[in-house]
Amino acid sequence: MSVSSPSTLTVGYATGTADAVLRPGRRVVVTGSSRPAGEAFERDPKRVVAFSDAVIAIAVTLLVLEIRPPEDTRHLLHGLATLWPSYASYVITFLLIGQIWANHHVMFDHIRHVDRLILFLNTVLLMDIAFLPFAAAVLAKSFREGHGERTAVVLHALIFEMAAVLFNIIWWYARHDRRLLADTIDERGVRAITKRFGLALAWLGTGTVLGAVLPVLGVAVMVGFIVYYWLPISGELGGTRSWSTDGAGDSHRPKQGDATE
Repeated sequence: MSVSSPSTLTVGYATGTADAVLRPGRRVVVTGSSRPAGEAFERDPKRVVAFSDAVIAIAVTLLVLEIRPPEDTRHLLHGLATLWPSYASYVITFLLIGQIWANHHVMFDHIRHVDRLILFLNTVLLMDIAFLPFAAAVLAKSFREGHGERTAVVLHALIFEMAAVLFNIIWWYARHDRRLLADTIDERGVRAITKRFGLALAWLGTGTVLGAVLPVLGVAVMVGFIVYYWLPISGELGGTRSWSTDGAGDSHRPKQGDATE
C-alpha cells in the first residue's frame, strides 16, 4: 500500500502579490517578504478620520433631541414660537460643529501618518466635541427661562475655545519640521492654515469674554465666527501639480517639490 503526499501550497510575496498553486507531492515554499527591510511603518490616518467623522455625526444628531415639542397643542403655534432659543442654539451649534468637521478634514488631508500623541490629542478633541450637545441644551434653556445666560454663553464658547486649542496643538505638532506632513501642501498652504487656526483662538476667546459681560454680544461674535470660518483657506488644497508623460505615453505622478504656488 502506498500513501500519497498531501497537497501543499506554494506562496510568493516577492513582488507584492501572492500566487497560490496546489500541487500534489510538493512542499510549502514561502519566498520574499511583505515589507522591504528597514522600511519604517507609518500609521495611515484614514481610520482616525473615519472614527472622528462618526463621533461628529453622532454629536450633531444629538443636538435635535434637545428640542422638545410643546405640551399644549391647543396653542401650538405659540408653543412652537417660544422654542426660539432651542432653534437658535441648534443652528449655531450645528454650524460650528460643521466647521470643526470641515477643518478637521483640511488638517488631516495633509497629515501623512499619525503617531500615539496625535491619536491621544484627537481623542481629547472628540471628547470635547461630544460634550457640545449638553452645552447647546444649557444655552437654549437659559435663554428660554431668562436666567443664567452669561454662564451658559461662556460654557458654550469655552468648549469651542478648547477645540481651537487642540486644533492648534495637533497642527503645530504635525507641521513642526514637517514630521507628519505629506507632500500634498506647500509652505504657503501650511502658513495659511496656521494663521486661520491661530485666529480662531483669539476670536473665540473674545466671544467668551464678551459673553460674560453681555450674553447677546457673545452670541453675535460666535455667529460672525461661523460666517467667516466657512470661507475657504488659501492653499488648503495644496499646490498645483502637473502630470508628465514619457516617450511611451505613460503618465507619471509628480515628485515631492513639484508643487507650484
